Amino acid sequence: MSTSKTHVYFIPGMAAGSEIFKNISLPTSKFETHVIEWIIPEKSEPIQDYARRMAQFVIEPDAVLIGVSFGGVVAQEMSLFLRLKKLIIISSVKNRSELPNRFRLAQKTLAYKLVPTSLVLGANDLTKFALGPKTEKRLKLYQQYLHVRDKDYLDWAIENMVSWERNETIEGVIHLHGDKDIVFPVKNIKDCHIIEGGTHIMLLNKGSVISQELTDIIENN
Repeated sequence: MSTSKTHVYFIPGMAAGSEIFKNISLPTSKFETHVIEWIIPEKSEPIQDYARRMAQFVIEPDAVLIGVSFGGVVAQEMSLFLRLKKLIIISSVKNRSELPNRFRLAQKTLAYKLVPTSLVLGANDLTKFALGPKTEKRLKLYQQYLHVRDKDYLDWAIENMVSWERNETIEGVIHLHGDKDIVFPVKNIKDCHIIEGGTHIMLLNKGSVISQELTDIIENN
């Protein structure tokens, strides 16, 4: 592998595959990009142990790690086992205080355990996991990219998103967030790069804007 290029690893959002990054384009002369696909968690696996396993896919030292939504949460936990050039999260949260109140309520009441993942999988419709405005257009957009249809993974991911226990922000994490994100409202988010008009799925419909932001951030040493 060429050492002249910066290696950039992407982690998609919950249940999503590599296709979620189809509108992200970084200069190929400067960057080598990789997508880390979700692996199936062990039964009751702590997120830290899962992150350690995911970190093994980052082969090059001084790489850039970018996570989206729940992928941003996992990326932050992975960073504890890696030597990174940059850690970037998109449409995510940096600690528990940035989670919306409904997530905290879901943890306290265990409401997340009531999500009928087996029924959703049986119906071949993962849009019921779409954490955002339930418009027909956006649900169809979600459906194109939600491909991880393993019940154990979905149950685990939902629980670990709702119950993430990190209280302190990891030093150096860089955060891109849309001002129209209703999953993680920007009013709860501190110290982030605001993307005007960006929703929770801005990776799909603001790809050129985010691509330029990422290029500028990575190149700014």
